[in-house]
Amino acid sequence: MVDVAADSLELPPLRSLDDFVLGSARFQIPNIKDFDKWGNRVVKNLLYYQTNYFLLFLAIYGLMMIVNPVKIICGLTVQAMIIAIILHFFSGQTRFVRLRVPAAGSDTQKWYILGGALLVGYLLLHWFDAILLSCFTLLLPFSLTFIHASLRLRNLKNKVTNLATGVSLSPSTPMGVFLDAFNIAADRVLS
Repeated sequence: MVDVAADSLELPPLRSLDDFVLGSARFQIPNIKDFDKWGNRVVKNLLYYQTNYFLLFLAIYGLMMIVNPVKIICGLTVQAMIIAIILHFFSGQTRFVRLRVPAAGSDTQKWYILGGALLVGYLLLHWFDAILLSCFTLLLPFSLTFIHASLRLRNLKNKVTNLATGVSLSPSTPMGVFLDAFNIAADRVLS
C-alpha cells in the first residue's frame, strides 16, 4: 500500500454532463461471465469520473439531509454507538462499569436485566427507521456510482486519459488512494 500525503493528491477535472450521462455517453450491460473485463471497466470509470462521483455523493447526501435531517442524524448516532460498543468488546477491554446489584439469582437482579433488555429493545425499535434511512442515505450514492461505472462504456477520451496519466503507476488521486487501500490496482486488471 502506498502512503500519499494529502497535499500531493490532485483531483481530476470535472467531466461534462454530456460525457457523464447525456448525449455522448454510451451504456451497455457488462458481460457478467467475464469478471476481468467488467472489473477493468469499473476501475477505469471510477478513476476517470471520480470528481463526478464525488459530487453525485454530495448531492444525494445533501438532498437526503434536507428532506429528513433529524432521522439521519439519530440513525448515524445509533450506528456510531453500536460500532463503539462492538469495537470496545473486540479491543480486549471487556471491563465495563459494574453496578452493585444484589447477589446472583435474586429476584431484584432479574428485574434489572429484564428492564435493561426492554429499554434497549424499545430504543432500537423506536430508532429502527432512522437507522435504515441513514444506511440508505449512505449506500444509495455508492450503489449509483457502481451501477454507472459498470454500465458506462469507456470512450476514446477515457482510454487516452487513463493511459496518459499513468493510472497504474501511482495513486495520486483520491480514488486511486481508495482503490489502493482495498488492494485494487488498475494494472492488475486487463487493459
